[in-house]
Amino acid sequence: MSLKKIIIIGSGFSSLSAACYLAKNGYDVTVLEKNNTVGGRARQLKKDGFVFDIGPTFYWMPDVFERFFNDFGRSTSDYYQLEKLNPAYQIYFGTNDSISIADNFDAIVNTFENVEPGSGKKLKRFIHKAHVNYDIAIKDLVYKPGQSIFEIITPKTILKFYDFILTIKKQVSGYVKNKKLQKIMEFPVLFLGAKPSNTPSFYNFMNYADFKLGTWHPKGGMYQVVQAMTTLASSLGVKIITDSEVYSIELKDKRIKGVHSKSGYYECNILLSGADYHHTETLLPQKFRQYSESYWNTKTFAPSALLFYVGFNKKLKNVSHHTLFFDTDFEAHAKTIYDTKEWAEKPLFYASFPSITDDSSALNGKEAGIFLIPIAPDIEDTQDIRERYFKQLINRIENITGESVSDDILFKESYCVKDFKEDYHSYKGNAYGLANTLLQTHVLRPKLRSKKVTNLYFCGQLTVPGPGVPPSLISGKIVSDLINKYH
Repeated sequence: MSLKKIIIIGSGFSSLSAACYLAKNGYDVTVLEKNNTVGGRARQLKKDGFVFDIGPTFYWMPDVFERFFNDFGRSTSDYYQLEKLNPAYQIYFGTNDSISIADNFDAIVNTFENVEPGSGKKLKRFIHKAHVNYDIAIKDLVYKPGQSIFEIITPKTILKFYDFILTIKKQVSGYVKNKKLQKIMEFPVLFLGAKPSNTPSFYNFMNYADFKLGTWHPKGGMYQVVQAMTTLASSLGVKIITDSEVYSIELKDKRIKGVHSKSGYYECNILLSGADYHHTETLLPQKFRQYSESYWNTKTFAPSALLFYVGFNKKLKNVSHHTLFFDTDFEAHAKTIYDTKEWAEKPLFYASFPSITDDSSALNGKEAGIFLIPIAPDIEDTQDIRERYFKQLINRIENITGESVSDDILFKESYCVKDFKEDYHSYKGNAYGLANTLLQTHVLRPKLRSKKVTNLYFCGQLTVPGPGVPPSLISGKIVSDLINKYH
């Protein structure tokens, strides 16, 4: 009997994860990738001896990556070398005013204590609670497929009911009074794509990931993880075809027969899309789409981003591998992303200088800089706007760190809403998927399994469990388990 053929659209983290699990389970798996390199949003930019991760740059929750490779009898160390960053990151609050988060919890407690006496003990209590939530979430809840509310109503979660009602912002303010420390404690949930004032305090497990598990860097950048997963997938028999955008889906009697792509027609028994959920459904006739345009339009999306990839002609001082510039009003910035949907006057921004840690990122004596400004999805995106924000960003770096950098820029490349739409068919040009608010958690997210087409499945950041690289790896696993269950 011939193997069941599965076509996977897209080759991001969730697709590669699913491809590996499905191939291991005996399916004939072919991945069709629109772009000419594998990795979805986690691609690379190489220019003049510099190497940049285009997408994710933070390696958090190392246990989730390890668990993925362990499922195939491998380890992360078989593929790439990890370095724990110290400091994990640095946050600037104003000119020459920054706090660095160390690579061990005792040092972080001391940092808090020095800023606000008594906060060290409170932080320990907070992180103890966060640890309990991490164990509940990562070891159990996030590996559920989101088909029924009873997957997450367990004796443990019933005891945590209050954590789903209380917000991160409220919880944090109950532990520390200092505004800088509050911002540091609220920072990790920004990875979930929503405001701390809209995120259930149960998600404080992100603080455990931050302070206890640490921030890591794979030598060679995040793209090493993509290459590791691609190598694993190939060893399991997965076929990956790049430059092969899917243009249409062929249906018969509520079943998909195959897909038409740039590289030809592919028959399949099952279709799994790790591409943009909304875009994939537009390839179907209207009556086979589960979610209407108005459905998508009313959802709270995680931000889009204005990104810059910059080559500097010298090594930079007074910055760390991961540096956050929180020198402006976060609430005002967040309002422009989620409420008014306009460009912020003075946005917060994030900078990554991987060449501080990793020689392979830049030529000797030079620095690679990646800059990210979170913005509202579907916002106006012009070259003039990009230029204006780049100038502001460089001015602020110079004023805040006290170092002149504008005359040392060799080149810059930018990436914004238009590029997210063009390269990934990203809905409204969002960068991170659907925000993890209370009303967009678990069973309230778009389903992994189509209700209208019997052999169509989805994975990735618009579905379960949510935005981020570790959740994407998990999404690939749970959708492959679902496919096994029904086929």
